[in-house]
Amino acid sequence: MKVFILATIALSILVALGCQNISGQDAKRKLSKPADEWKKTLSPNQYHIMVESGTEPPYHNEYWNNHEKGVYVSAATGEVLFSSDDKFDSGTGWPSFVKPVDPKKVAIVTDNSYGMSRDEVIEKSTGLHLGHVFDDGPADRGGKRYCMNSGALKFVKKP
Repeated sequence: MKVFILATIALSILVALGCQNISGQDAKRKLSKPADEWKKTLSPNQYHIMVESGTEPPYHNEYWNNHEKGVYVSAATGEVLFSSDDKFDSGTGWPSFVKPVDPKKVAIVTDNSYGMSRDEVIEKSTGLHLGHVFDDGPADRGGKRYCMNSGALKFVKKP
């Protein structure tokens, strides 16, 4: 019985440590302004995604099926982050890109939320959440899939 109790306690500690920070926001990630300041400038959906590290539903977001030519800018700053030239249909229901326009405008941080380890993509200048990057993109285009939330972006159509 003592072994069972000790095993249960050990398992509980491991689960608690492994599942801390289930909000999705890395404790090391620093926002350029306090969250309440972002609340004044972002829509509720943008705030949920970018500040609270939320995720919109697949296939029910603005840009997953957008095939127009243009650029995708940060919903918070207007900085150009992704191009339609680098967008591809990943079959996931979110807008996916093989690379950012300028890798210096994004940063990759570890996201250990929900009991898994992923590479979170944030806007470098603000610390705001954009999405995640995975290694299952088109091999002939670098192999990366930058899986972004439409709510973190605004599309600017090419004239």
